[in-house]
Amino acid sequence: DIDGNVYTTVPIGSQCWLGSNLKTTKYSDGSDIPLITDASVWDTLMMPGFAWYDNNQSNKDPYGGLYNWFSIDNISNGGKNVCPAGWHVPTDAEWTTLTDFLGGLGAAGGKLKEAGTAHWNDPNSGATNETGFTALPGGYREISGPFVAMGNLGRWWSTDAHPGFGSSSYFRGMSYNSTSVLRNFLVKKHGFSVRCLKD
Repeated sequence: DIDGNVYTTVPIGSQCWLGSNLKTTKYSDGSDIPLITDASVWDTLMMPGFAWYDNNQSNKDPYGGLYNWFSIDNISNGGKNVCPAGWHVPTDAEWTTLTDFLGGLGAAGGKLKEAGTAHWNDPNSGATNETGFTALPGGYREISGPFVAMGNLGRWWSTDAHPGFGSSSYFRGMSYNSTSVLRNFLVKKHGFSVRCLKD
């Protein structure tokens, strides 16, 4: 990426994904994504921002950054791309293409999660990582600022806002105690992981 972070690439079906979560501090044009450490600022933020879990940069590897939805939305960020050139943040439909290829939401999580308990908490149900996607439990940042659920949950944004709840957007989630992938929507001010898909 623009910061010089190197990623593996993972072909799955008709798609090609980055093999780890996004770690960049800048858009692909070189402009900064605001680093927001203060919880009170994060709580009121309606513009792009990101953080490292627990405001600790040692969590950059392997978990990547936690980005609010405004940082990935082209309207909110001025038409910029957080992903490396030639890559993009997936749409809700592109996430569905992935999970459908892997047998549906109920089975896909096990095939996407890193196996074992080096990062995921026990029992890390059904995790085989047979895809090489190596989904990790990077936790997330709540809208009021706290960091929660590292080891238990991973959540990844899509670019699609919910049509009926304009303050929310769709994401995908995986858990230490499930083989499933969760498709749901939450308020855009949350900080979630980002996984890039090849154009």
